[in-house]
Amino acid sequence: MGMLQEFQKFAVKGNAIDLAVGVVVGGAFGKITSSLVNDILTPPLGLVLGGVDFSNLVFTLKEASEGVAAVTLNYGKFIQTIVDFTIIAFAMFMVIKLLNALKEVTEKKEALAAAQVTPEPPKPVEPSNQEKLLMEIRDLLKK
Repeated sequence: MGMLQEFQKFAVKGNAIDLAVGVVVGGAFGKITSSLVNDILTPPLGLVLGGVDFSNLVFTLKEASEGVAAVTLNYGKFIQTIVDFTIIAFAMFMVIKLLNALKEVTEKKEALAAAQVTPEPPKPVEPSNQEKLLMEIRDLLKK
């Protein structure tokens, strides 16, 4: 099998397509997550914390001199990144928790609906010829 055929088989097989769809959906979900954090969660949290921003905290290792920028250790940006991560992680935890709760409710509804569906009662089995003859003999003896 030639390399071109092998690549075509790989690409059309679904692995590459599934991966591409996952990347696109992941990118879109990243935008949703960023909007959730930046537009919904951060403003009230900033109001509660008084607008605290750690990103300006630096430790200067070497002062700036004659056109050379200062060498700084930007530990405030690191702290701010940790705070942002914690907010994002908690927001995602809550969203997933909500989705799982909705999924459980849906599954319970489906289980109840499935339990309420009663199967058709089995059709009575037609007696065999021998049983019919025995019933006739029984009825004759009763008379």
